Amino acid sequence: MAHIIELPTRSDSRGSLTVLEKVLPFEMKRLYWIYDLNDEARGKHRHKQTWQALICLQGKCEVVVKKHQHEEIFILEKPNEVLLLEPDDWHEMRHFQGQPILLVAASHFYDANDYIKEPL
Repeated sequence: MAHIIELPTRSDSRGSLTVLEKVLPFEMKRLYWIYDLNDEARGKHRHKQTWQALICLQGKCEVVVKKHQHEEIFILEKPNEVLLLEPDDWHEMRHFQGQPILLVAASHFYDANDYIKEPL
């Protein structure tokens, strides 16, 4: 099931530096970001093979994750936290606030056949 991983961060008087390294259970093959969002939900799917790691670099959003009869809501608003989604985690991103930028690292290249539109 989906869970949050806190990323290593170094902070000093100059600012903060967060590293995404050696924490994901997959090799990253695709990196994309979602921005200029409105009130319309995104996602609303799960995958056959693809793992995903979501980081809200700016702003705030809610991610609803459903798997079997379990539903959990994650709030992403810290750039040093990553939400790890397994392939069969149905997910929906919604309630965007503060001009969010949502960065997504994926284990596979885009393949329309990897998408499943209904929850497990």
